[in-house]
Amino acid sequence: MAKLAAAPLSEFVGRIWDEEIVPQLVDYIRIPNKSPNFDPDWDKHGYMEQAVQQLSGWAREKIKALPGANMTIERAAGRTPLILIEVPGQRDETVLLYGHLDKQPEMTGWADGKGPWIPVIEGDKLYGRGGADDGYALFGALAALLALKEQKVAHARAVIVIEASEESGSPDLPHHMDVLADRIGSPSLVVCLDSGCGDYDRLWLTTSLRGMAGGALRVDILDEGVHSGDASGVVPSSFRILRQLLSRLDDESTGAVVAELHAPIPADRVAQARVAAEALGDQVWKKFPFVGGAKPTSDDLVELILNRTWRPALSVTGLDGAPQPQNAGNVLRPFTTAQLSMRLPPTLDAIKAGERIKQILEADAPYGARVTYANREPGTGWNAPETAPWLMDALEDASRAAWGQKMAMMGEGGSIPFMAMLGEKFPRAQFVVTGVLGPNSNAHGPNEFLHIPTAKRVTETVARVLAAHAAI
Repeated sequence: MAKLAAAPLSEFVGRIWDEEIVPQLVDYIRIPNKSPNFDPDWDKHGYMEQAVQQLSGWAREKIKALPGANMTIERAAGRTPLILIEVPGQRDETVLLYGHLDKQPEMTGWADGKGPWIPVIEGDKLYGRGGADDGYALFGALAALLALKEQKVAHARAVIVIEASEESGSPDLPHHMDVLADRIGSPSLVVCLDSGCGDYDRLWLTTSLRGMAGGALRVDILDEGVHSGDASGVVPSSFRILRQLLSRLDDESTGAVVAELHAPIPADRVAQARVAAEALGDQVWKKFPFVGGAKPTSDDLVELILNRTWRPALSVTGLDGAPQPQNAGNVLRPFTTAQLSMRLPPTLDAIKAGERIKQILEADAPYGARVTYANREPGTGWNAPETAPWLMDALEDASRAAWGQKMAMMGEGGSIPFMAMLGEKFPRAQFVVTGVLGPNSNAHGPNEFLHIPTAKRVTETVARVLAAHAAI
């Protein structure tokens, strides 16, 4: 077998991205295949099936160039489908490559001419929901394998898994993984293409992912709304009670979360945060669209990185029980509901954390109000095992070859439920968790975009890692 050559690799990856993958992603962005949590009637609407058919249709044609490769669409009653692609290799080892195709909901605030289901290409950026999170993963994984085939470079047996419920916490994935256990085998390398990058100037390896415990907190104080002039001062506002309850979880002045939701931060992760802070500088916080004059929670860049990757943080992501301001009469409302998102340290048990949050919020309700907290599916975080020397060398080589810069490592503040499950299932596997979600790419928010040059370089990286894995 030949050795992977840099120039032909870059040329092949650039060509397949420009001629095939970008047009495919343009069509994919148009499909409003929201994850089941955001579209309970996803099966009836048929958008998920449309996305599955589009991605699998392209894959079906491409795997014809990979001898012995096959693809199936796995289905189960009441569950989202999963695309499974098996590609024979020149080694008995198995590599598992992961991505997902379901999407977050629309979100408001898109710029004029842009929208979640409106693909727009501006320069190096492809705007629209799902291109970067995570529609590109199937295309990038297959393109890497095709690039190796083009140069006759060896790789191990490869299994590509593309699920359709990740944005809902991957509730359907364990079932599929159990059913497919014999076909997947025991991977010695896992490549996940659903993460982010600190900047677009180098390869970023994700070393940890925070977990999440979310839920709906509802406070009822009246059976119906009453005139605020008559009731205020006698009846406590449901919103004020909500504020009191949230203060049990985090300090409204500092954002510090109750101590029992913290976990120790490993020394090596602190050291990596220092290196990342040096590489990124003020972009640690300037990448976010602050309004004029606003500032981050700390001036210490290392602390900001640790806050984002290893410390718990509470966000209120939704509110119910209140009309739009223009429709708000002088009425003391009967209830307020807040959707809470509590990001958790990577090593904290999310199920136990969710149970503890419920206990904290529902105990001793102020004024005897009716307080209920309904947990959503929790997701435990993930902390990567120590990276093997061969893999570290391959990643450094890939970063210098594709970006011309040394690699950097950093935890991510978001969650990929699949990783925690894989970490438990395959404790001896090596992990490459990376992605294209960099500064201002705004996954889940308005104006989400895919940075196309980074996607090409990540594809080259996958090819290099697969070649290095086959050579050990």
